[in-house]
Amino acid sequence: MKKISFVLVYILLLVSCKSKQGVKELAAGESLVAAKIINEHYADKKDFLTLNIRTTARYKDDKQSHSVSADIRIKKNEIIWINIKILGFPVAKALITPNKVSYYEKINGSYFEGDFSLLSKWLGTDLDFNKVQNLFIGSALDDLTASKYVAKIENNLYQLTEKEQSNTLKTFYFEAANFLLKKETILQTKENRSLEIYYTSHEKLNNMFLPNVINIKAQQKDTVFIDLEYKNIIFNEDLSYPFSIPSGYDQINVN
Repeated sequence: MKKISFVLVYILLLVSCKSKQGVKELAAGESLVAAKIINEHYADKKDFLTLNIRTTARYKDDKQSHSVSADIRIKKNEIIWINIKILGFPVAKALITPNKVSYYEKINGSYFEGDFSLLSKWLGTDLDFNKVQNLFIGSALDDLTASKYVAKIENNLYQLTEKEQSNTLKTFYFEAANFLLKKETILQTKENRSLEIYYTSHEKLNNMFLPNVINIKAQQKDTVFIDLEYKNIIFNEDLSYPFSIPSGYDQINVN
């Protein structure tokens, strides 16, 4: 099996944005029940048809670091399309739908087509289309209404931790002004896996808050850091999502 290149890692984790106008944030002053925190978080309706996002990304692991730019196009609940460039030249492309994940990259002439098992295995948590979409728009990865949580205050943020403990521990942190997601962590101690996603700043656009700085740290055998900056976001354009795997590329198989 071919080693998954850093370009694939970009596609799997791509997320973050440039700090533009600041959003007022208040320290969490008193404890709220978990249901209140969840309701307030979802009060920020992500109401859009499409998003066209231009980003830059910085990738670093124990052996290498790279900078790329990317175009991310999202058709809400239907399509996520990613085009990655280095020095202005396209090097990889991904197409994610609710049923399928496809990508190819030119550096090694390889491609992948399959379900979300590759993403789930790499990140150490079950993923689906909605969770990947949530990652890009700054909503909690999980549907918070589907589980029970314990609420408390930590470092002036509201913290939600799953009430039913298992091998996978998920924790979410929210600021107090608008209940925007500031951090989420997924920890699997037995597998020595962890994923930390930080939304360091947000911007209000089209009557909704979207992140404009996101930092990701994924740790298994190696530690990977990814920082993304959203340079520009355009709403509700009539977008295209061209995708075709070039002939002669080698398929990546995941055991």
